[in-house]
Amino acid sequence: MDTLTHALSGALLARATAPRTTGPHTLPLGRRMVVGALAAAFPDIDVLASYLSPLSYLYHHRGVTHSVLMLPLWAVLLSFLFAVLWRRKYPWRAYVGICAYGIGAHIAGDLITSFGTMIFAPLSDARYALSATFIIDLWFSGIILLGLIASAVWRRSRAPAVIGLAVLAGYVGMQLFLRQQAIDFGREYARSAGLQQAKVTAEPRPVSPFNWTVFVTQPDHYTYAQINLVRRSVPPAPDSQTGFIARLDAPYRPLSDAEWLRAPRYGARPDDAAFALHAYWQPAFAFFRWFAMYPAVLGIDRDPAEPCVWFHDLRFVTPGRDGTPFQYGMCRERAGMWVPFQLLGNRKRFVY
Repeated sequence: MDTLTHALSGALLARATAPRTTGPHTLPLGRRMVVGALAAAFPDIDVLASYLSPLSYLYHHRGVTHSVLMLPLWAVLLSFLFAVLWRRKYPWRAYVGICAYGIGAHIAGDLITSFGTMIFAPLSDARYALSATFIIDLWFSGIILLGLIASAVWRRSRAPAVIGLAVLAGYVGMQLFLRQQAIDFGREYARSAGLQQAKVTAEPRPVSPFNWTVFVTQPDHYTYAQINLVRRSVPPAPDSQTGFIARLDAPYRPLSDAEWLRAPRYGARPDDAAFALHAYWQPAFAFFRWFAMYPAVLGIDRDPAEPCVWFHDLRFVTPGRDGTPFQYGMCRERAGMWVPFQLLGNRKRFVY
């Protein structure tokens, strides 16, 4: 989830949980909402790790700052910070509850996406993802924003904020239901194609909660389809006049016209697959094997001086969008040693 949406969710939660009666240590409503927004944005401070090395973002984003185990510590530390910033007019205990709410809202908001969140860091680096909501969901953000606007109009009542959160929870529940529908569609395809041991999953896509990519995973390849669960006709192909939103939405076809595509995990030809497999299982490429959910060969460069095998994660391939993030590969130097690189456009950057 984007940081702005996280901050807005923290403000809405702060309003919804504001006490009905005030006391000497009760924060003013405006300050409470500001604290909620800042606390909900706080976990994304880990993006600063991306400046340390090309791999720091993979290793640390959505790590300890997004951990439910570390949440109490972060809430207390932020509470002390806010108490100092506001010159100790209120004790740190006045801030700790809303800080915990805000951080918790952030963790929940990331958990419903497909990137993966290490909610048990630092004890475990396992990434958990409900894969219900796209990383930037304008409907999700819009519900929060409407709740905040309604709260500003009816400022004496918590009801607009509570209703907004209830609608938001219902929206995510609907997305989980739609995800299961997409998976059921993929399972029916796998059954009809005679794929007995295939694993079927679905990933959310932008613009609409009805847009999904369904993956049928097999040991050496993926079969996938871009679908819209309610669309009745194939949208027109984008052209130079098509807007950005329409271009993102166009690839998702009705179930009756689903087009199943094939993506080899290691290469289409046997010699390519053997070469790619050798590169993929190099010890220095363990970081990508840990991170990627749908790893697949992006390309093979057979330059005699320095052959390379490039991989990407199909989870982040979004039709209608220029470029795909998290492209990594292994290149073999003259000495025979395999070295990891990141691919940025047509430029490769050494990974350390």
